[in-house]
Amino acid sequence: MAYFEGIEMTGGYGNGPDIISSCSVEVNKGEIVSILGPNGAGKSSLLNILSGSIVSHEGNVFYDEENINNISIQKRAFIRSVMSQNQHIVFDFSVRDIIEMGWLDKGNIKYSNNINNAIIGVLNDCEIAHLEKRKFNTLSGGEQRRVHFARSLIQLWRESGNKDSKYLMLDEPTSNLDLSHQIKLMNMLKKLANDGVGILLILHDLNLAFNFSDYIAIIKNGKLFAYDKPLNIINKNILEDVFELTFNVDIIDNKINVNYI
Repeated sequence: MAYFEGIEMTGGYGNGPDIISSCSVEVNKGEIVSILGPNGAGKSSLLNILSGSIVSHEGNVFYDEENINNISIQKRAFIRSVMSQNQHIVFDFSVRDIIEMGWLDKGNIKYSNNINNAIIGVLNDCEIAHLEKRKFNTLSGGEQRRVHFARSLIQLWRESGNKDSKYLMLDEPTSNLDLSHQIKLMNMLKKLANDGVGILLILHDLNLAFNFSDYIAIIKNGKLFAYDKPLNIINKNILEDVFELTFNVDIIDNKINVNYI
């Protein structure tokens, strides 16, 4: 089965202190795994280790049983696409320019001929076709997030019928989005997962995480505090211990509703 995993990962940035300690996470093909935790818990660091953006001091990361250290940066780009939390654009690029940055040159004229169709597809899927010619820096924060999400999607474009493993890693993709676009984005991720994409994302909205994910990883102080299916992990005591708030949890017809007091 296609999957990526991090085993007993410990690491941080450069020569600084370790932010993540002995964390293990696995994402199988067709699964959505959401990372939850308070600010500063190490969620982004964990995602960055799994994506290869930073190197763990201990432990290993595997894509389909191949150690990430043995996979070139170029090859990684074909396997996984990453949407970071903060992606600042300095130059005066258009929306289409930004999305094209995610297009990988396959060295094949067939792929090059399909770029326009692929761009039109993600523009429509992300409901930003009307923004195609707009300058990126004139957009609202929510519109910019949707453009970056579209860029992440086009990086994973494949010919119809291609069964190569694909993974999507998203750091707070719903930030700055209104409720309607949050739900639409999560439904898009569900569809991608149904098509075989393995998805790892960081969320702050507990209800989105618990109702759209196959597995939940809760991080506290750089360590994996809990990891399980949503209905197994939705525990009032766990949430209150991690977030230091008082919660009400209701489960009706397998739908989870979490509120804090």
